[in-house]
Amino acid sequence: MEMQNTVKNPVFYSGIALHTGARANLGIKPAAPDTGILFRRIDLPGAPEIKALATNVVDVRRGTTIASGKGFVVTVEHVLSALNAAGIDNAIVDMDGAEPPIADGSAMPYLKMILDSGIECQNVPAKVFAPQQPIIIEDKETKLVLTPCDKLKISCIVSFGASVLDTQYFSTEINLDSFTNQIASARTFCIYKELEQLLAMGLVKGGSLDNAAIIHNGAIICKDGLRYPNELVRHKILDVVGDIYLTGMRVKAHIIAVKPGHPSNVQLAKAVISQAQAHSVA
Repeated sequence: MEMQNTVKNPVFYSGIALHTGARANLGIKPAAPDTGILFRRIDLPGAPEIKALATNVVDVRRGTTIASGKGFVVTVEHVLSALNAAGIDNAIVDMDGAEPPIADGSAMPYLKMILDSGIECQNVPAKVFAPQQPIIIEDKETKLVLTPCDKLKISCIVSFGASVLDTQYFSTEINLDSFTNQIASARTFCIYKELEQLLAMGLVKGGSLDNAAIIHNGAIICKDGLRYPNELVRHKILDVVGDIYLTGMRVKAHIIAVKPGHPSNVQLAKAVISQAQAHSVA
């Protein structure tokens, strides 16, 4: 039987937020069994807490935003991805603003934080979801299929039509070793036309080639070159790992993802919660 884990010691990270360009500080701290992942806005009166659950998602544009009461946090997927891969069931994530630091655009800085802290077993059974039947999410060109498997495995294909390089496929089991070596350092990216729109809206003030790849004029542009030939699809898998943790459970399933995005990922997480609740009632 798998047991719940938390981090051993508080760890902290400071950097620039993607959209505001402001200095952002984030801490990951131990939490009691059955707490789940709690984001806490320590800059707001009463330090409101937002539980990382799909039912608390209020926006899926340009990232996953969760909210509860007077508190909200945007782009939580990279932090959640690292926590999920490391098997951290319970943690308090303190933030002094709405956005976590974008860091280098990947989940690796957060994964390193967790590993530097250490992982502590809490000797309480972990909440594990094993699907009773397939779950299918479809929206135009996007399709996600979740099928039974004894581990979390993700097979993903992406294609944006902006470059011959942006049609990519990758498949991997998700565990701490594979995530560390194959997924965690894959950076976020966007198409140049979308970037122009975001800049016009006053967003991505903290974005640069230090923390993102840009698809433009048939090329993929980023600092120091791509970390993987198929870095785009690996980052999409990174996002799926983070968004599926909004179930509040360890998911044991094979997720086949065709052109996934935060809207479909969150729909899938909600469907997982519904199936888990239906099964527990039955």
